[in-house]
Amino acid sequence: MLLLLLLLSSGDVRAQHVSGQRKNGSCVCQVNPAKWSFPAVNYEAALQQVQSCEGSLSSLQEQVELSNRRLPQIQALIMNVTERLKPHQYLHDHGIYTDLPLHLLGQDLSQLETDIGAIHSQLNNGQTTKLSKEVAKLRKAVDRIQMSDTINMKTVKETLRYLKNGAESCKSIPKDFRGRERYCLKGLISNISEPVMTKVSPHGKTYISGSWGKQAQMDSEGQKNSYWVQPLLNSHIWGNTVRLYQTYKDFMASANHRDFTVAPSFTHVNTIEGPSAILYGEVLYYHCYCSADVCRYDLNSSTIQRVTLPGIGVGFNNKFPYCYYDCRANSDVDVEADELGLWALYATVGNHGNLVVSRLVWDSEAVTLNVTQTWETRLFKKAVSNAFMVCGVLYATRYVDEYREEVFYAFDTATGKEDNTLALPLEKVAKGVASLSYNPTNRQIYMYNDGYLLAYQAHFASGLSD
Repeated sequence: MLLLLLLLSSGDVRAQHVSGQRKNGSCVCQVNPAKWSFPAVNYEAALQQVQSCEGSLSSLQEQVELSNRRLPQIQALIMNVTERLKPHQYLHDHGIYTDLPLHLLGQDLSQLETDIGAIHSQLNNGQTTKLSKEVAKLRKAVDRIQMSDTINMKTVKETLRYLKNGAESCKSIPKDFRGRERYCLKGLISNISEPVMTKVSPHGKTYISGSWGKQAQMDSEGQKNSYWVQPLLNSHIWGNTVRLYQTYKDFMASANHRDFTVAPSFTHVNTIEGPSAILYGEVLYYHCYCSADVCRYDLNSSTIQRVTLPGIGVGFNNKFPYCYYDCRANSDVDVEADELGLWALYATVGNHGNLVVSRLVWDSEAVTLNVTQTWETRLFKKAVSNAFMVCGVLYATRYVDEYREEVFYAFDTATGKEDNTLALPLEKVAKGVASLSYNPTNRQIYMYNDGYLLAYQAHFASGLSD
């Protein structure tokens, strides 16, 4: 007699045949029940897998539902971007570069025509006559663009930049030219000496960012021979004090100093950001905390005035720092001084991250700090390790090796001319250059070199060619 049993084993479900014997009128067979015991462990494992699959399926369904809800939004966004790009498609297909809409270009040109007309009516010299003729030619070029869209916009914008710089340079021509320029030597820097002074910062080498020097105002009555050090004590980015020494002897001995507090904390709106400070007479100028502003701190009254730098998308918060080999954190705005006064060096989105030079003027009657002129260069700021001003000329440096920098570029605000053929070595004792500034009172250049304070003597030669 055969006995049919249903067995469950490891997921198997199959019939088994067992042989039996007739004994005492009965069919007897031997059965091992262990073979057919219910596989509880396997069943529980399979049950957990089913439950896990159900959870995964539920999560997947939720994601699909979310995607279905967001898909129309994404499609609408794509359609919107596509529509906005259509006007530029023709220019892209024909290789014509444009990042400045025609109506903005027309507005810039109209303002430029007004400015040049006003300057020409006041000065009426050969340079203003030349500018008037060139801007008239540019107006015709822009009119042709509006009619045919065939002129390369990049070339037009470069011409516009050149004319803007020319107009700003015309504003610089004083009525008493000789009196205004009596301190300036003719020509560019021809040589820079080895360091004539090497000293460790009184705050120690651990504070690798900051600025220092001798007060830089010509004919200053107060603080005439004073030296100052401004370390960035918080994360090498922010500072709120400046240390002042009345004499060179005190400075070298790190004695008889006075500390001025310009802000109550490292996050105050008047806190110093980046290695950008300059002492001009009895006033400290610097880049204001988390802003596109330059601050003016009066040592005598402890009052602060500020001015916002002009331009589309002025870089700050480490957007356009000095870089080249190694970026110096938050060195976006650099305040400088020379024989002509005060300057701010920075970069803007509107000028494609290239260096911008703005002239700063303090109006003592109105008690306001103003920006009077602005020039745009073609030098990318992140390709520069530092910069400084001498007699209205911007000089830029680049990293050579751990012990040398090189002055490789000059831009003259008086003519709008640039020279990128310079190769003036500048020795240092450490790799990083936090700040670099020129002092017109002794024609020395001061470097804050990773906690070391270095000074150099500048020598001059012939000027930029026309």
